[in-house]
Amino acid sequence: MDELDGIDRAGLLLLAVGQQYAAQVLKFLGPKEVQMLGMAMANLQNIRGEMVGKVVETFLEHIRDQTAIGLRSDDYIRGVLTEALGEDKAGSVIDRILLSRNSRGIEQLKWMEPRAISELIRLEHPQIVAIILSMLDPAQASAVLGYLPEGMRPDIVMRIASLEAIQPDALKELDSIMEKQLSGKTVKSSSVGGVAKAAEILNLVESSVEAGVMEFLEDKAPDLAVQIQDKMFVFDDLAKLDDRSIQTLMRDISTDSLLLAMRGADEELKEKIFANMSRRAAEMLRDDLEAAPPAKLSEVEAAQKDILQIARRLADAGEITLGGGGDELI
Repeated sequence: MDELDGIDRAGLLLLAVGQQYAAQVLKFLGPKEVQMLGMAMANLQNIRGEMVGKVVETFLEHIRDQTAIGLRSDDYIRGVLTEALGEDKAGSVIDRILLSRNSRGIEQLKWMEPRAISELIRLEHPQIVAIILSMLDPAQASAVLGYLPEGMRPDIVMRIASLEAIQPDALKELDSIMEKQLSGKTVKSSSVGGVAKAAEILNLVESSVEAGVMEFLEDKAPDLAVQIQDKMFVFDDLAKLDDRSIQTLMRDISTDSLLLAMRGADEELKEKIFANMSRRAAEMLRDDLEAAPPAKLSEVEAAQKDILQIARRLADAGEITLGGGGDELI
């Protein structure tokens, strides 16, 4: 079982319990979690009987360690916080903590196609659009941004970068607007936006969109443009990863994707990658790069963005550490 990571073990467990029970579990997860588990289940191969047994045994051990504390605890939380802080102060804190139990609209957007989201929100006030994009996964938000009218994009990014938090009451009202057309799960946080969020989204949009937005910001809000630029993590910044992180990342990248992406990489990154491969593999990759036919710039950039998304997924899972502009991003 040591050769399986946490996601793989979870996927194997769902395969082991059968379709009906696995489906019931997935209903309680968010879109990103469902996608990661789905990929894990699809990629599992050569699973031995003893591996299944160990995964199930480990799961049962964890279950035995659990208690009933925390179940149906809303009233208890309200009582403790109200007594400790007073009714007025406790109100906003309680709302912030328990908001995810009662809201439904915005979270459902995470299950929709980016084009559909853009059609749904494009006529809303720019501040509402900014808040919604801040609450989506950066990859999904970047795709939605690409479908919005070109004239809207810089304003939206500037508003995202300026966001810090949204009051629970305002978030409830926004969620109510979305719920008129949608139904789904819960909004998990009232902390949204910020420079880092804007940078994450811009990292994943097409280069032409990124250039247009940054040009606007450099003209209208130069200080903000510098802050965003400092937080952005581009493909060549992968050279700053430590050797272990590079090796972990490369295990999740196909050879074809790496070959295409490296055509637009600088020499520092190329040497970093070569140094973390076996001598034979590095020589083969060098030869393939030299012999590779010309590729469209858009294809190279798309491959690089795909790899950046993989890097961010691994960083979210704590498997690698990303750093950009001298600061940790994840």
